Amino acid sequence: MRIRIAGAGVMGRGIAQWAVTAGHTVELCDARRESVTEAVAFVRAMLERAAEKGRTTAEAVESALDRLLELDDPAAPGPDVDLVVEAVREDLAVKTELLRKLEAVLPARTLFATNTSSLSVTRIASGLDDPSRLAGLHFFNPVPLMKIVEVVPGMLTRPDVPSVLADLVRSTGHSAVVVADTPGFLVNHAGRGLITEALALLEESVSDAEGIDRIARDVLGLRMGPFELMDLTGLDVTATVVDTIWEGFRHSDRLRPSYLTPNRVAAGLHGRKTGRGFYTYGADAPAPAAEPPVTGHAHRPVLVAGEGPDADALRDALTASGARLDAAPDALVLVPTWGTTVASAVARDGLPAARTLGVDPLSLGTPRRVLALTPATDPQAVRDARAVLAADGHAVSVVRDTAGGVAQRLLASIVSVATSIAERGIASPADIDTAVTAGLGYPAGPLAWGDRIGAARLHTLLEALHRTTGDPRYRPTRWLTERAQLGLPLTEPGASPGC
Repeated sequence: MRIRIAGAGVMGRGIAQWAVTAGHTVELCDARRESVTEAVAFVRAMLERAAEKGRTTAEAVESALDRLLELDDPAAPGPDVDLVVEAVREDLAVKTELLRKLEAVLPARTLFATNTSSLSVTRIASGLDDPSRLAGLHFFNPVPLMKIVEVVPGMLTRPDVPSVLADLVRSTGHSAVVVADTPGFLVNHAGRGLITEALALLEESVSDAEGIDRIARDVLGLRMGPFELMDLTGLDVTATVVDTIWEGFRHSDRLRPSYLTPNRVAAGLHGRKTGRGFYTYGADAPAPAAEPPVTGHAHRPVLVAGEGPDADALRDALTASGARLDAAPDALVLVPTWGTTVASAVARDGLPAARTLGVDPLSLGTPRRVLALTPATDPQAVRDARAVLAADGHAVSVVRDTAGGVAQRLLASIVSVATSIAERGIASPADIDTAVTAGLGYPAGPLAWGDRIGAARLHTLLEALHRTTGDPRYRPTRWLTERAQLGLPLTEPGASPGC
């Protein structure tokens, strides 16, 4: 296939490397001629580095570079061009003007693809005489390593175009998912679940950014905590994406932004690229703060309040670590909470407020256990409870009492946003999990992750969060509710009315 790539910036050069490595001929062009030369040199360096590491051969590198052609004029005639991939800056007028020029000089059979990450594919296509030939082909940076591409048909895209583009992507070893033309498409939309809930937790002072990140990594198994991720991406970029998607979905409560971000963006606290974000970077940056030492009494007697699987699991974990389970007068009282607060358990069951703490059931069986304290908790009880839970080598985080706790709320939001995407028909359940796993690096796709917990248990969690907080962001989706009621997995697409 002969592919013309219009735009030789970071994304354009990555797409060019991807295409020539897969055996396609690429015409690389840019309004700034020097950018093309720089891009070709970059691709050469990347391919030669791959050969040095044994991932390809010198012959394959030269063959690929022979297929990478420099084009002076982006709007030059091209009778043999099969596909145009537009990768210029995110500006509707700029993209439309370029594609109109290309439409005038390229054959009617040539397909057009836009690599937009935030603009409506339909709106871009509406500027063409023939909008049916254009679809979105959204790559992620770095293109050769991020092996997922969103194929986004516009409202008027021909039915055959998405399958042609998806087959092209899959033939290169990348995964392709077909996604509806909606704000944020799939991956950026799905990623809002983690980010918006992490910021909500920080707003409420449940823990600091570092504490939330530790729980996200150690309890949920994420490669990076949400605040580390925002610093890496750039808070200015993250805030724009969050606001755009929220506004695009008409101020959906499930996607609500945080009041914390505008001032941080205005102050230049963007993350790694500015040297300071939620963390500080650079040669003079202080070392990450160590976790507080464990100083409490590890053999203080413990009583686990309540019955059921969560209470049983907590008793088993404590017994295995050698804890002393005893209803002594000075015993710590540990309450496993699921979508509820420690304070509500104290009030409901008449528990001693000064000696009662919560334990997140999600944290059992992970490297980090999570304790929740209330305003009435005695500080010595906190130190002793931390020592009891750390006795067998586990790390222990202490957070403020909140409905569900940190890990539960993060996971509930991740899964809830994914079920909303499925419910809206933006992508299939399988494509949601494929794209999010590859694009965001989660340990599982959000729907499959939800199935590990169970649809009914997640529904109970979200209902409890909704009831306790009154916040509509936690209202369970129809997708989750139906599958919980019917005993179906969240990954089940279900029968359609037209079947």
